[in-house]
Amino acid sequence: MATSQDDMKTNLTFRRFKDGQTTSDWSSWTDKIFNEDKSHKCPTYVHRTPPCQGSCPSGEDIRGWLDIVRGIEKPSGDMTMQEYAFRRSTNANPFPSVMGRVCPAPCQDGCNRNEVEDFVGINAVEQYIGDSALDAGFKFETGANIDKKVAIIGGGPAGLAAAFQLRRKGYGATVFDNHKTLGGMMKYGIPGYRTPRDVLDGEINRIIDMGVEVKLNTWVGKDVTVEQLEKDYDAILWAVGAQSGRQLPIPGAADAPNALTGVDFLEAFNEGRLQLVSEKVVVIGGGDTSIDVASVARRLGHITTINESDRPENVILGHTAHDVASSAVRQGAQVMLLSRSSIENMPAAKHEIDDATREGVSIIGCVSPVEVLRNDEGRAVALKVVKLEEDGKTPIEGSEYEIELDLLVAAIGQGGKVEGFEDVANERGFIDADQHYQVPGKPGHFVAGDIVRPHLLTTAIGQASIAVESIEHYLNHQEMGKRPKVDKHHFNLLAKLQEAHMEPESFEPAKTEEMRGTDHNKWAVHNYEDRSRNEIIPADKLFLGHFSFTPRLKREENVPNSEEVLGHFNERMKGLSSEQAVEEAERCMSCGMCFECDNCVIYCPQDAIFRVKKSESTMGRYVDTDYAKCVGCHICADVCPTGYIDMALGD
Repeated sequence: MATSQDDMKTNLTFRRFKDGQTTSDWSSWTDKIFNEDKSHKCPTYVHRTPPCQGSCPSGEDIRGWLDIVRGIEKPSGDMTMQEYAFRRSTNANPFPSVMGRVCPAPCQDGCNRNEVEDFVGINAVEQYIGDSALDAGFKFETGANIDKKVAIIGGGPAGLAAAFQLRRKGYGATVFDNHKTLGGMMKYGIPGYRTPRDVLDGEINRIIDMGVEVKLNTWVGKDVTVEQLEKDYDAILWAVGAQSGRQLPIPGAADAPNALTGVDFLEAFNEGRLQLVSEKVVVIGGGDTSIDVASVARRLGHITTINESDRPENVILGHTAHDVASSAVRQGAQVMLLSRSSIENMPAAKHEIDDATREGVSIIGCVSPVEVLRNDEGRAVALKVVKLEEDGKTPIEGSEYEIELDLLVAAIGQGGKVEGFEDVANERGFIDADQHYQVPGKPGHFVAGDIVRPHLLTTAIGQASIAVESIEHYLNHQEMGKRPKVDKHHFNLLAKLQEAHMEPESFEPAKTEEMRGTDHNKWAVHNYEDRSRNEIIPADKLFLGHFSFTPRLKREENVPNSEEVLGHFNERMKGLSSEQAVEEAERCMSCGMCFECDNCVIYCPQDAIFRVKKSESTMGRYVDTDYAKCVGCHICADVCPTGYIDMALGD
């Protein structure tokens, strides 16, 4: 009988046994640590990238801002912890409040704490940082103005993140968007109960306040030509997103007026035009967009008697707008979500699937649509489907059946709308990008976001950062060079030393006889190596025995049940208090960076490792080594919880 997940979470801490191992050689910690081994090597402090950051498409210094929230890394001067964490977080991503709520958090999947008991609640702490910043009114700083300006096509996450990074560097930025407000998929693709509009608008306005020019209701290629932008701007960044939904590629779908796409459905809802649905709604998908469509349909409900003009498909397609829903008595809609994958393997986040189920959405896995059945008026009235094997690919012979419906919504993928700039796009309706996010064969044109390949909001934001670096190289006529192997926003020890007014002395060869760094000169940071751009530290580099079982502090969620969901548009995710955010941040294992536990100092049998003077101590420079005492026993490396110490000096 398998051990239940609950039982596993009540027991200790880390895996003492590898797969297939039945006996332990860890009967005595003392014998294991003090084995009198000696070598010619001495400890080196090695900075590596933690897997949370390595898994984050926008490359946030997650370990960094968690260490700030927990109080290990402290700001200089009178800056508060909240502001310092906000500054560190937004180096990579200017939307901590939004991302803390809606990002599916690949960082948490990659978290090494999963090898102990459960991941760190990174999203929860990020939401705290973002909400605290909005409450305090923190603003972004801009760089000294540079007489170069960039046209950004699209005001979604990629375009706004690019505008933010450009203004930080001092470049002019103008955002063109074909909607009446900014936000892109954050506003038009995600319901407001997941991204509260005051939060989203607050984070957008903070970017606009940096001096970003905005031109709304403007379609580049129609209202203004690409050629004109090439004359008026020094570079162009295409961040138009994937605004076109894919229709089901089966007979009958293209011709049925009530067979729609998830993109159109959510845009109509988020614009306030769509206020009710039909009685029987079938959604095809399996990703987060399909979950949003199904959850919105459950909240909207339907009315018994409806005029032709008020049918949801007419509203979604822009033919009319609802004007009866506010006075009509609504009833709950029957909403079914179909996926080719099994429910366990659906690409949507598990908690989103669980929430939708609680809200009354009927989810069926391992089925594939075959044909849309229509009545004499041409409307879809049923969907013929076939059951699939557990692989989600192989049809089961003789398993076809029909599902009645009044509205069919396909959320199976997205594409670009490239009318007016087809020569920039490829034959698939997307825009190609090289590793620097340049458009091949189009000098001065760059691209980021879903128009490259639809993915996560955080992916679009990360691509925008790289694109802006490439734009800066282009404007300064510099070689692009190679991107780092681990392409992230890394902690910089030298910058930290400068911030703390402890930067090394200038090196003047004519005034020194020592041409190599030693442990006593002041012009080099000795005994330190930065491998963060080349290595991500795995769990087996850590001393997991240091970490005790500490359950994750989960956020409260306001998720309605099937009886409460109708008309329920209150925010779903409740934030942590300051005390809770600190408590959860303390679970971070600070992989690849010292977190000042003192293990190396305590266990060193030679007293060779010592704490540096408080006046010289800062993040990454908490301990030092007296090489005259070190015998190379490697105990310090064995007991370092974070994998920050390597026995490498002497190689």
